[in-house]
Amino acid sequence: MGYFIIALFVIALDQFTKWLIVKNLELGDSIEVIKNFFYITSHRNTGAAWGVLAGQMWFFYIITILVVVGLGYYIIKHAKGNVLLGVSLGLMLGGAIGNFIDRVWRKEVVDFIHVYIINYSFPVFNIADSALCIGVGLLIIYMILEEKAAKEKKNA
Repeated sequence: MGYFIIALFVIALDQFTKWLIVKNLELGDSIEVIKNFFYITSHRNTGAAWGVLAGQMWFFYIITILVVVGLGYYIIKHAKGNVLLGVSLGLMLGGAIGNFIDRVWRKEVVDFIHVYIINYSFPVFNIADSALCIGVGLLIIYMILEEKAAKEKKNA
């Protein structure tokens, strides 16, 4: 149950920050937070990461529904007693639903976190994207640790 609360927190934070951007910035407006590194930039995306498959909303609806059902199932069936797995799945669930809400209600995803890394303008993203990436990273760590534990058990 706690992992679903993580997802709800991600959804709430994601939607609140997107609401702030839509209410207070015009599309394309940018606020400098840390010069040459971090900006709040009002941007919209009709595709996936980096605008891949722009305009393919029905594809994203179907995929997201399948992903949300799968993540919910894994949280219920496999995350009990495994904090790392549960947190990773909760973050991914919240991120998937956060962007899904945008796609359903706005027909586009609101992005606003704009980072420059050594003169490279990283594609603008949002809280849901961040939660998805962190969740996937934690899932990879979980899988590596599980594989290591299985090898150690096999060798013991």
